[in-house]
Amino acid sequence: MHPKLRHILLPSPTGHPDDMNRNPLDKELQHISGMNTASQALVQRMAAPGLAILFLALVAMWAGAAVGQTPTSIVVVIGAIVAGYMALNIGANDVANNMGPAVGARALTMPVALLIAAICEAAGALLAGSDVVETVASDLLVGFNIAPTSFVLVMISALLAAAMWVHLSTFIGAPVSTTHSIIGGVTGAGIAAAGLSAVSWPDIFIIAFGWMVSPIAGGAIAALLLFLTQVTITGRIDKLRAARTWVPVFVAVMVGTFTMYLVDKGLQHVWARGAVTIVTLGLIAAGVGWAIAFSRVRLRSLALENRKKHVATLFRLPLILAAGLLSFSHGANDVSNAIGPLAAVVSMLSRGTTDVSTDLPFWVLSIGAFGISVGLALFGPRLIRTVGEQITKLNEIRAFCAALSTGLTVLVASALGMPVSTTHIAIGAVFGIGFLREYRSRREMERKSVPIYARFVDPRALNATPEMAFANAREADHRRLIRRQSVYGIMGAWVVTLPSSALLGALVFFLVSRFAL
Repeated sequence: MHPKLRHILLPSPTGHPDDMNRNPLDKELQHISGMNTASQALVQRMAAPGLAILFLALVAMWAGAAVGQTPTSIVVVIGAIVAGYMALNIGANDVANNMGPAVGARALTMPVALLIAAICEAAGALLAGSDVVETVASDLLVGFNIAPTSFVLVMISALLAAAMWVHLSTFIGAPVSTTHSIIGGVTGAGIAAAGLSAVSWPDIFIIAFGWMVSPIAGGAIAALLLFLTQVTITGRIDKLRAARTWVPVFVAVMVGTFTMYLVDKGLQHVWARGAVTIVTLGLIAAGVGWAIAFSRVRLRSLALENRKKHVATLFRLPLILAAGLLSFSHGANDVSNAIGPLAAVVSMLSRGTTDVSTDLPFWVLSIGAFGISVGLALFGPRLIRTVGEQITKLNEIRAFCAALSTGLTVLVASALGMPVSTTHIAIGAVFGIGFLREYRSRREMERKSVPIYARFVDPRALNATPEMAFANAREADHRRLIRRQSVYGIMGAWVVTLPSSALLGALVFFLVSRFAL
């Protein structure tokens, strides 16, 4: 048979006509190239865990050098390693709530978002993180009259259990509350050590109530803010003219809110302040923010078209600023979830008390600060994409409303003395925006597709045939602008976080105490 006909009529087993003429060396080189590609992919997958292990090794050396050669130094080093592990998981899971909307709206690229978040998280933890450690360290357990050794085991067990639960949640792609995880761990380990009477149940019930209310409040406020932007700006015929008036107002509210938020929640250890001082600073900051935004929006709007997509870009810089401020406050507050139990362990072993309100060692604080940043850089992108892209579609305006809603809700909850989860509020805000968009889309579909005379007809007549019912159901499904699977998965993880981390805390305490005592 002619060689050319052989190529056409008898193709090679690989489907490529030239494979029959390839010499063995070419095939071997192709095989080696495929192996190299697979090896590179494996190395990339192992790089992040390897760097995380290196960080924990550095934590162990840092803690050992800080405490020196003492009878309890090995316990402190173990506690520091577990605290570093928890900090890594906080960075991998919790920080996504702050940067996810900005990345999903394409206001920030992933590398820039990681850099901003890492800097702001570390700055918040180092500058204002020491004052919020006390609650996690000692306020959750009451009547805890047991030996110091057992108390140390409870704290380490709780920390390890919470870190394991957050790690698992990150692995399956579910953003959960690290605050509720550590609370569950402390509760479970405390019960295992000293019974039900060891836990401050009123505080647990208040936390559970805030857990249910906070996402609803965050979603409602975010939906209200988005509705206001639609009424005042994007729903107007002359959108640019409306934006010149109203965008500075929204920016002023954002600047004032986050100023009060930072002073009240983030800088309470650095600077003592009263309610009047907080409100006054917030109003001053709002005025400054309005003045700057007014001139900037007026200048930028001259080069934009009267389209919603162009107007949305006016919210990009305020969104980036809001995301950075959220990260700063998150680092100041949630660093306690990583180092609170460790601070209690160090205080118990050095002074015989769980009071960590004074003289928190810098090396303890630095483990939480840098651990959150490292965990964010190594493992954060996956959850950032989940929050920003896999719940509902976001643009700059929607993401700004979600960030502003988070700040407003936390500020109001703080003023009312209600402990809430920033994670639940931020995710609830994204949910609220998605459901509002879906509701408005369905109403618009009904208004356009149903004739006037059909509005007075029995709705069942519109589904008179199976074909009509199927078409209507398919059109309704297309109008679902929020992914139900993501909503159900995240809410399911929220429900089981506290009991699961509590069970893990009890189990870890039983296992650790069996070998340590």
